[in-house]
Amino acid sequence: MTDPDDAVARRLDANAAAGPLAELFTVDLTVAMATCAGCGNTAPLAAHPLYAHAPALVIRCPKCAAVVLRYASGGGRLRLDLRGARLLTVTLDGAAAHGLSPVQ
Repeated sequence: MTDPDDAVARRLDANAAAGPLAELFTVDLTVAMATCAGCGNTAPLAAHPLYAHAPALVIRCPKCAAVVLRYASGGGRLRLDLRGARLLTVTLDGAAAHGLSPVQ
């Protein structure tokens, strides 16, 4: 069994996922707004706790601790599981200059 104090000591914030997520996305997802599918809480992905000591990166909701995102790479594949995110919103730089309206 895992000691709860040990798990807290190993927890990082999701900013630590920026490098690995850059392999899959060309935008910095840590500034994206993530809406939890479980409780509906919306917060920047960087504000979510990250658990990186597993076969995958696991990002949890800061309010209810539900899994929002899982990311793994290996064997020439990248795997992203977003089933815990109801919505992931990224604001693109210069979107207004290109006639794009921001997602709300």
